[in-house]
Amino acid sequence: MLEFFGRFHPVLVHLPIGILLIACLFLIIIRIPKFESLRPAIATLLFLGMISAVLSCITGYFLANSGDYEGKLVSNHQWMGIGVAAFSILLLIGHKYLKADSGLPSVMAVALLILVSVTGHLGGSLTHGADYLTAPLKNGGAKAGAAIPPIPNIQEALVYQDAIQPLLKNRCYSCHGSEKQKGKLRLDLEAYILKGGKEGNTLVKGKADESELIKRLLLPGSNDKHMPPKEKPQLSQNEIALLHWWINNGAEFNKKVKGIKQPDDIKAVLAALEKGTAGTIANKIADIPEKEVGAANEKDIKRLSKAGVMIVPVAQNSNYLTANFINAQSTADSVMDALNAVKDQLVWLKFEHKSVNDESLKDLKDCRNLIRLSLNHTQITDKSLENLKKMDQLQSLSLVGTKVSTKGLAQLSKLKNLRAIYLYQTNVKRSDWGTIKRMFPKTTIDSGNYQVPTLPKDTTVVKPEIVAK
Repeated sequence: MLEFFGRFHPVLVHLPIGILLIACLFLIIIRIPKFESLRPAIATLLFLGMISAVLSCITGYFLANSGDYEGKLVSNHQWMGIGVAAFSILLLIGHKYLKADSGLPSVMAVALLILVSVTGHLGGSLTHGADYLTAPLKNGGAKAGAAIPPIPNIQEALVYQDAIQPLLKNRCYSCHGSEKQKGKLRLDLEAYILKGGKEGNTLVKGKADESELIKRLLLPGSNDKHMPPKEKPQLSQNEIALLHWWINNGAEFNKKVKGIKQPDDIKAVLAALEKGTAGTIANKIADIPEKEVGAANEKDIKRLSKAGVMIVPVAQNSNYLTANFINAQSTADSVMDALNAVKDQLVWLKFEHKSVNDESLKDLKDCRNLIRLSLNHTQITDKSLENLKKMDQLQSLSLVGTKVSTKGLAQLSKLKNLRAIYLYQTNVKRSDWGTIKRMFPKTTIDSGNYQVPTLPKDTTVVKPEIVAK
């Protein structure tokens, strides 16, 4: 019950700020003769400000003891708040009993203004992070981009210390750091990360999909449990992929990048970290559309699943779907009919299958809600891309290992939402990169061909057994 009343603190705390600021302003300007008429209102303002300041202190005390806050910053904010309440009482008394021509009330008003400002700043730091006021001034005032600074030699970097920890610091500490722990969760130290919060399973080593940390990141932005809150900077697609990879590989805190298995998709993310571009795509590529959609027919989903297509919701509590054809039995007409039946819900499609060719993509032309489409290592050519020209929502297109060329890509130049194209091992010539960048000025063009050093343990040397004679 006390915690319930404590949650009224953010509502009540704005009353003393506004009321006392007006009262202090009146106390200062009534020394000017033409503003003398404001004097009768000051006592009422100071009284209301004092009452609301006391109530704010009481509710703030209840909130501080809820378990979501701790540390020196909370203590400082608490005592400064008590100081505001006490000083407002003294100012009310001084205004009532000191002579009208005395300058002391005005001096006290200036002091109270400073006290209210400092208290408000400390409260804002608790809510938004200790550096929320100075953050825009960092890096020469440049707008914040990726949460992870560029890592010059990514393979020699420590995964947690150089990549994961900076990501958590810049995206999570304001709510789950040393000063504030929403849901009783701290993410600033290894012991606290492994301990988790009151929901449990914050991080399950080796099982990213069972980790609450990943589940919350993938929830729709409109969901109250989505993290970070929608009003705060969101993690990029690459940054979420990095966390997913780290957790699936045991969430090690002391390993170097080169000591962890690196699938092709993670090699691209690591290369982006080295260039300092890991966060430039995620903040632009949407996970799911803002508009809600009805649920797909269960019969169609079962038909796809029976055919070996992995089809699951993009996020919890969402009707939007992702489909993966890697293990599909075929791309026969019956399978494609079932896929088209869920075209309104389908936003992510990994259409990677040995039978996918130019004819196959004709069946996708009505899937107009696709945001991400992967056609890696399929038999498609430039002819196929004509079927993608009307996919206005398409933001990420992966064509790795296909026969597409610059001529075929030109057909997609009018897709205004396209944010990333992956073209490693295609028929796009090195000399055409300038042309492609001009065709897609707002799109990240990924050429791949990253160099990953060979480790001694990557090679096993087999020696013949020596038999003693």
